[in-house]
Amino acid sequence: MQIYVGNISYSTTEEGLENLFSQYGEVEAVKIITDRETGRAKGFGFITMNDDAAAQNAIDELNEKEFEGRTLRINEARPREERPKRNFNNRF
Repeated sequence: MQIYVGNISYSTTEEGLENLFSQYGEVEAVKIITDRETGRAKGFGFITMNDDAAAQNAIDELNEKEFEGRTLRINEARPREERPKRNFNNRF
């Protein structure tokens, strides 16, 4: 199951999130989303756990909990929605 983790501190590391979630089961992957231009964290990320029951337990236990000074917003990740293509030819 892929888990969305929002409202994380900009100083939070992938290792820190992995340590937090590994208390509930095996973490397969951790990805904090960063801005392409600046490289700065955007304040959210994703955790992948193979065991759906462990993942749901982590969601239930950690949602609305404080971590590194921020109240986490955690839920099952939804599939990414396609964004419409931008047309830069008609900007001016």
